[in-house]
Amino acid sequence: MKEIGNIRNIAIVAHVDHGKTTLVDCMLHQGGAFRANQNVAERVMDNNDLEREKGITILAKNTSIYWNDIKINIVDTPGHADFSGEVERVLKMVNGVLLLVDSFEGPMPQTRFVLQKALEMNHQVIIVVNKIDRPDARPLDAALETLELLEELHAGEDQLNAPIIYCSARSGISTTDPDQSGSDLTPLFEAIVNHIPPPVADQEDSLQLLVSSVDYNDYVGRIGIGRVDRGEIRVGQTVSIVNYHDPERVVKGKINNLFAIEGLKRVPVECTRAGDIVCFSGIEGINIGDTVCQVERPEALPFVKVGEPTVEMTFSVNDSPFAGTEGDFVTSRQLRERLYKELLKDVSLRVFDTDSTDSFRVLGRGEMHLSILIENMRREGYEFSVSPPKALYKEIDGVLYEPMERLHVDVPEEYFHHVMEKMGERKGMLLSMEPSIGGRMKAEYMIPSRGLFGYRNDFLTDTRGEGIMGSVFAEYQEFKGKINKRESGSLVAWESGVAVTYGLFNAQERGQLFIEPGTKVYEGMIVGINPKNDEVSVNVCKKKQVSNMRASGSDEALRLSPPRRLSLEQCLEFLDDDELLEVTPKSLRLRKKVLSRTERLRIASKQKNS
Repeated sequence: MKEIGNIRNIAIVAHVDHGKTTLVDCMLHQGGAFRANQNVAERVMDNNDLEREKGITILAKNTSIYWNDIKINIVDTPGHADFSGEVERVLKMVNGVLLLVDSFEGPMPQTRFVLQKALEMNHQVIIVVNKIDRPDARPLDAALETLELLEELHAGEDQLNAPIIYCSARSGISTTDPDQSGSDLTPLFEAIVNHIPPPVADQEDSLQLLVSSVDYNDYVGRIGIGRVDRGEIRVGQTVSIVNYHDPERVVKGKINNLFAIEGLKRVPVECTRAGDIVCFSGIEGINIGDTVCQVERPEALPFVKVGEPTVEMTFSVNDSPFAGTEGDFVTSRQLRERLYKELLKDVSLRVFDTDSTDSFRVLGRGEMHLSILIENMRREGYEFSVSPPKALYKEIDGVLYEPMERLHVDVPEEYFHHVMEKMGERKGMLLSMEPSIGGRMKAEYMIPSRGLFGYRNDFLTDTRGEGIMGSVFAEYQEFKGKINKRESGSLVAWESGVAVTYGLFNAQERGQLFIEPGTKVYEGMIVGINPKNDEVSVNVCKKKQVSNMRASGSDEALRLSPPRRLSLEQCLEFLDDDELLEVTPKSLRLRKKVLSRTERLRIASKQKNS
């Protein structure tokens, strides 16, 4: 075993929107990954359309730079808690982490989560306080809070002595002294080279490589990505595939293609030795957590146990009157194939068949996790319907347990009472509370996962858009009792047809509408929100009666309020237990599970009598 001195493997971890991808941009530019005159998009690592639109990283991605002849392999990780499964598995590829912290917000829920995972693997840490050029920046306080978090998580002595780098990723500068302005990222690169240990491996021993990520290419098929822990891997080599959690399964395969990661490119190579991160293809059934070994010595490496899903939804074939009119893939077979294909690259997802051939249970880490899957599928041309998200319960010794989230909020002091009131209604328990700078309050709650369903919009409304909230799964606790999910009701279309101004004008007296004139509707489709917690049927297709005494345009012009447009996440938050979301490439339609008004009244009457 010896140190591979010319390689450093690091991951950049942080809470969402603390600047990880922007920092990687700067590191690539200053590390010479691009030509001086090359036109490069902002946040170049977020190469997925959805990532660019939402401004968040969804999939962990690999890149590399060279600094003084030392290759630095970098893994850019997601910051949102729902994609923490990505973070957990890629930490196996690296020897240290850059822990990025916003100079104003300081450590947030996901900061704690990813740091704890890194400490469990005994990774070295470099604290990077970002956005020091913010007008409200407090870099020294943010650094101190991060050190306190390290101590709270029982970090080792070496980890507590982590170097602190202050930087502005947007400006491309870093410094070890926040009072001194830096000129480039040299202090950061020096900290990585000097503090992050090089990989230690035996390059002469037999091959051992743990697959930490999987990609797919239409030309070469499945692509495994991982660090070579021992020996070397070569093109044309016959290997054994084993898994730590399934020791009986041993599969043989052949390495057809081998790629080294150079900047943003995958460069074909003939051989890669221990310590480096590599991509390979040729093994059809390769999965995350598999170990690629020498045929004569199949030894599996332990794979990190990724956290279990906490939320489930039901994906079903669309059975509305508009079914099949907007999507390219509409059958249960196509839906099933697509969901099971997602399992190949998403280690946090679970998919199960149900008693019905048209429905599938899909389990994930949160609403955002599943909404990204839904959005990707609709962009690919799939048409289907989804149920409201539900928390996954466990029964232990006859007692019902439910998933709990650790929630952090940072809100203006004058709105804090609204948050406390809503937390009480949603079974949230206050853990800590303290004043923050600028007349704000910080608080930490333990709240059931289901208590957060549909809360984000209420939170932004209650805090006038100035509140910051973040949550991460904490543990399972005993069931906390019933939570009233939604205080409002639905405006439901009475009949099928096309919405007209006259019908919408009468309907808007009952609540806020989601549609505009000319929208096609069907019986049972939800067309608006009712402030009262009950269902109201409205006839949005009703036209004004015309006679020889009154012309259709003789009355004064009817004025409609602008309709409320709901995003995918807002639609999922709105859904009640007896409702579905119809998802197509062109439309998002809220609807009742039972479309017939007469049938819904019959069912309600039967439930009331029983």
